Amino acid sequence: MIKTIFFDFYETLYFHKRTLEENLRRIATRYCVEINWERFETAQEGLFADTAVFDPATYSLMESLMTTVKRECEFIRELGVHEHVEQMAWELLQSGHFLFAENSGALYSDVVPTLEKLRDAGFKLAIVSNWESPLDPLTERLGIAEYFDAIVASHDVRVRSEKPDPHIFNYALAAVGVSAEEVVHVGDTYEADVVGAQGVGIRPILLDRDGTQASRWKETIQSLSELPELLA
Repeated sequence: MIKTIFFDFYETLYFHKRTLEENLRRIATRYCVEINWERFETAQEGLFADTAVFDPATYSLMESLMTTVKRECEFIRELGVHEHVEQMAWELLQSGHFLFAENSGALYSDVVPTLEKLRDAGFKLAIVSNWESPLDPLTERLGIAEYFDAIVASHDVRVRSEKPDPHIFNYALAAVGVSAEEVVHVGDTYEADVVGAQGVGIRPILLDRDGTQASRWKETIQSLSELPELLA
């Protein structure tokens, strides 16, 4: 019997309000600088190259922040800007970096109503997310921390494991006090969420908000609002 629901966080519960390009255009206008948009795609690839290979076992939040600022300075210079670079990089960081996620992103409209229905139905709830800092402060500021029995982030020093690695799921199971057979995990990424959950015996549900992954997994939803009926 299903007693608990695990949720991914990014692009399952939360999304960024603006793209990198939208943020950069706004900042460039404020500083009255010209951007070489012909170089944007190449520069963007360089900005995000290898950013997904941070090893949670050796990860340092401070080192990550410094590395990101340096990358963003290089990114801005590659676009032909040579004035106010560090200050622009800092503003760009605040427009999209996970440390400033309360201001740069928002919850999907189906999140709070679904969490309320599931909690009222007696389910335990948890977040299991690949996220580069503890998520508790952010969920508190977003007003959803109270819904969750556990909030588990991959790069938290207490966890140090990234989906689809089994340890992050096992950590969450122990934190909530349930067995894998009593849990479903909902997320938007096939490899991390479906494969990862399956690897520890948790039933995966793929969230496909834009309708592009319907053929990837047998149990797929397009909105979190479908969950209460699915689990009834």
